[in-house]
Order: sequence, then structure tokens, then C-alpha cells
Amino acid sequence: MKSLYGARIITAIPKFNSASTNKIPAKTNLAVPALNFLVPSQPILTKTVLFKSQTAPRSQSASNPETHEQEMDEEEDPDDQVQDLTVPEHYLVPSKALEESEWLRVTLHKWLDDEYCPEPTNVEISKIAAQSYCKALLEKQTDLGEILLKMAMDLESISYQESFHGAFSSANAAVNLIAQRIEQA
Repeated sequence: MKSLYGARIITAIPKFNSASTNKIPAKTNLAVPALNFLVPSQPILTKTVLFKSQTAPRSQSASNPETHEQEMDEEEDPDDQVQDLTVPEHYLVPSKALEESEWLRVTLHKWLDDEYCPEPTNVEISKIAAQSYCKALLEKQTDLGEILLKMAMDLESISYQESFHGAFSSANAAVNLIAQRIEQA
């Protein structure tokens, strides 16, 4: 068995101790199973894609030319950049915070109904998520990661026994909708 990825095959054959083989009649044929495992010779690398919203710019100045070339090479691949997911400053105005939280309530409710199925829990989820978002904006929190964690904690007050989702998946869906709205603006 050959592999395109330079992997080697490891075969595992179970060993029988002499005590167990002595109890087997001589006329019995034993089939010894072999398990083949492909083990890659190099580590498997994966990339995680982040939201493509506001990117934190990196410093272009470097005293060492080699360091500057490395930074330039890193900037060529947009998937390798670390991105800050933040709410725009104008969302922190109380009237805009109320408007955005109401938008989230309506949009999240519709999304939950469409994605899973209409159920009474969706009304409660969207209401609490909107309240949590509004509170975060009024407290001048702009980091979507912090908003996500706080919203997930607030959503744990709901019973999800008869629901298709949970607190964190609901908060994650809400923050994903918020990020999409920010990106479109």
C-alpha cells in the first residue's frame, strides 16, 4: 500500500501468549488479524480562517532587512494575519446601541427559525441575546470575543431541554450575524 504523502504503514498484529494458545485445539486454524495504519512522515498542518473584518495593521518599519522581508512575506497571505473583531465606535452611542440590539433580536429570531425550526425558545434566545448585546454596547465593550463570552453566559439562563441548540451555539450565531452586519456596513 503506497501513499502520495510520504506516509509509512505500521502493521499491528496481536500476540497470543503461550497460555492462551495451549487451550486451542490443534485442528483449529487461527486467523490473525492485521491492522494497517498510515502514519504521515511529516506533521499535518492546518489553517484556521478568521472573519475578514477589520484587520489590525502591522508595523512596516524594521531595522533588520531580513526581518522586514519576513514581515512582508507574512503579509502576503491574508489567512495568516491576526484580525481584531471589534464593533465600530459609533455603535456605542445609546440610540445606535438600541437600534443594533433590536436588529439583532429580529435577525437572530428569524435565523434560528430558518436554521433549525420555529420554537418558543427562539423568541427567548433572541430577546436575551439582544439585551446582552445592548448592555455590552452601553458598557463601551467593542471586542466581539468578549461580547460572545458574556452573551453565552447570559444565554445559560434559558432551558434548552426541548431545543436544537445551546447557549454557546446561540451566542456564536448572534456574534456571527453581528460580524456580517459590520462587514457589510
